[in-house]
Parts: sequence; C-alpha cells; structure tokens
Amino acid sequence: MQLAVNIAVLASIYALIGCGYVLIYRTSRVLNLAHGELMMLGAYGLFTTASLFGSHPLVAIAMSAVLALVVGVLVYVVLMRRMTGESVLAAVLTTIALGILLRGAMVLVFGAQEQHPLPLLGFGNASIAIGDARISAVSLTLVLATAAVYLGLWAFLRFTVWGIRMRAAGQNPLLAAQRGIGLHAIYALAWGLATLTAGLAGMLIACDAALDQTMVMIGLKAFPAALVGGLDSLLGALVGALVVAAAECC
Repeated sequence: MQLAVNIAVLASIYALIGCGYVLIYRTSRVLNLAHGELMMLGAYGLFTTASLFGSHPLVAIAMSAVLALVVGVLVYVVLMRRMTGESVLAAVLTTIALGILLRGAMVLVFGAQEQHPLPLLGFGNASIAIGDARISAVSLTLVLATAAVYLGLWAFLRFTVWGIRMRAAGQNPLLAAQRGIGLHAIYALAWGLATLTAGLAGMLIACDAALDQTMVMIGLKAFPAALVGGLDSLLGALVGALVVAAAECC
C-alpha cells in the first residue's frame, strides 16, 4: 500500500511538470529545456511572497501563481517570439541559454542555501494515514492539484474558445492564422499556462521537502515522462508519468 502511495505522489509530480512540456510542444513545436528552471523560479516566487505576506497565506499563494503565469507570458513575448521562423534547433538552444541564465540569477538573488516556504505561510505538513500507508498533507494536496489541473486543462482545451484556438494552432498554424487566430497570443498563453503548472509543482515540492538548486533535476526527470507519452498528448504525459514513477519506485 505504501508503495502505491509513493508511486501516486511521484507520478503526480512528473505529470504536473510534464503537462507544461506538452502544452508548449503541442502548440508551438518548441521543446522547452528551461522548464525545470521556470519551475524552480515559481517556487522561489512563493518563497518571496510568503516572506512578504506570511500573515495572509492565501494572498501569497495567489500572487505567486499570478507571477508564474506572467513570467511565462513574458518569456515568450520578450524572448521566444523572436525565434518565430527560425529553426527548431535555434529555439531549443535559446531555452537552454534561458535556463542557464535563470539558474545563475536565482543563485545570485536567493543564494544556494536551502529554503523552506511552508513555515512562512504558517501551515503544517501533518502525516495522514491511508489504510496502512501514510502520506503528508502537502503530498496529498499535490495529487489532488494534479488531478484538478488535468481536468481543468481538458475542459479548457475542449470547451473554451481559447482552448479550441490553441488546438487549432497546434494542428495547423498556417490555416489557423488564415482563419484569423492570433498565433502569438496563443503561443504566449501556452507558455503562461505551462509556466503556471510548472510553478505550481515547484511550490508544492518546496513546501513538502525544501527549496534548493537541485529542484532543476526534478524538472529534467519529468521530461522522459512527457516523452513516453509522445510530447503532444496530456493523457500520454499522465500515462508516461505513471510508467516512469513505477519504474523509479520499484
């Protein structure tokens, strides 16, 4: 039972991170290799807002989520939009350079020491019994948040105007542009949503364990999960996360 709980938690981590890889790739066919750094930046955003608004934890969490969304949009508007029309390799190398830049900037600003945002928010991390297994409160929140994110993304992509436009841009960008869909707005939205989901994963991981520079490795470990699913399917990323998590735990 404990093994099943561990697999569920690890798969939720990989799935929540992996959906960001999928959102960007299926929309713009760009492989974002700075995803781990953006996830870590989201976690540091929570640490910053928790330090400033620790007496209002919900405000701190909401602000960190908004910051993650805005950062993703800015990354596209300021940097990745310039890669439009360039080769796929050029865009991938740009994300690698972005990751290196972000990692260095975070070390300079926040230092290399371990940080713990959860006490700043005034929350505890109690252990919860599930049968003969145990799971921390934050880990349970992570599993539920992953389920909510995937359900929300499925509904968004299927039933909303912007979600349908995003699917159209991913399937045939030329035809979508001819139909009046603004591709740059769609790509910016995809980057914003991907960074938001990655930031959410980073925040929860930091609250459950700790926040340090090694968090980037978790983002890279989630990449095979998205790759197993084909990089253009949210369901595939979820299945891939289960496969990778089961292989790692067993």
